[in-house]
Amino acid sequence: MKTTTLKEIAEQLGLSVTTVSKALKDYPDVSKKTKELVKNLADKLNYVPNSFAVSLRMKESKTIGIIIPTMVHYFFSKVIEGVLKEAEKKNYMIILLQSNESYELEKKQVDLLINKGVDGILISLSNKTKDLEHLKKIIKRGIPLVLFDKIAKTINCSKVLIDDRKAAYEAVSFLIQKGHKRIAHFRGDLNPQNSIDRFLGYKKALIDHNIEFDSSLVYICNNNDDFNDGFNNAEKLIKDHGKNVDAIFAVNDLLAIGAINYFNKKKIKVPERIALFGFSNWFMSSVITPSLSSIEQHGFKMGEKSAQILLNEIYCKQKGIKIEHQKIIIDTELVLRNSC
Repeated sequence: MKTTTLKEIAEQLGLSVTTVSKALKDYPDVSKKTKELVKNLADKLNYVPNSFAVSLRMKESKTIGIIIPTMVHYFFSKVIEGVLKEAEKKNYMIILLQSNESYELEKKQVDLLINKGVDGILISLSNKTKDLEHLKKIIKRGIPLVLFDKIAKTINCSKVLIDDRKAAYEAVSFLIQKGHKRIAHFRGDLNPQNSIDRFLGYKKALIDHNIEFDSSLVYICNNNDDFNDGFNNAEKLIKDHGKNVDAIFAVNDLLAIGAINYFNKKKIKVPERIALFGFSNWFMSSVITPSLSSIEQHGFKMGEKSAQILLNEIYCKQKGIKIEHQKIIIDTELVLRNSC
């Protein structure tokens, strides 16, 4: 189908292109009668503004990019909801990409967003991301960048995250206060900062409560299949330690749910025999039997705040206002259920 242009509308009505453009935008210096004529003909001809041309004139695309590690995590779905809410307020479109925990794919996706001319980029880094040149490229191009959840401390940009170390410390301290002494930790990859911080919070809680840290109780889960990782490491934990372990603190809920599934299958009672504490407060955590205690990260709020900061930095850039980078810590809370 042929695309109708402003010029064609102007020629049919005997008006200038400028007058037609102003009429469609409701400029006050165009008469009501002219506006009605222009808008009626535009509707009749199915006129749609050329967003690309508008973007070139305005030097903005009204588009922001967001890269997340995975779609399946409930936490990231809530983050996206928060981003969409704020973007829609400002009439911004979202390009949503998934790195699938791949550094190489994340790099390609950054290049794609740069080439698409997005006004700003939000990223939660993959577990495999170590080299940060692709992030530095964004900054060198003058594109506002906000990192959220899984961040890189050395990159000079705004960041929105939780205090992973504090949250983990509180969860493990709760388990200790309930009388548990041999607490295993199902941790994530060695690289992501949030995995590191949750491990450090776990370790500090033990030490502060005069419980000796035992590295044999730490299981690295890095196969990108958290449910089966949880199931398999629970089996390994029981084989390795038998009854000489009484609780597990998992780096995320899916690992803990996988472990619960193993214990249910083997008729190992939770929490009587072994207690569990997860992280992220997935919907599944409230419906599994027994229900899983977890840490609420407030993903929607994180997405909302990340988008607010990014959109403000885009505005500052357009107006020539100096951008002041921010570091926002989103509060967490313990959600206590039947697993402990």
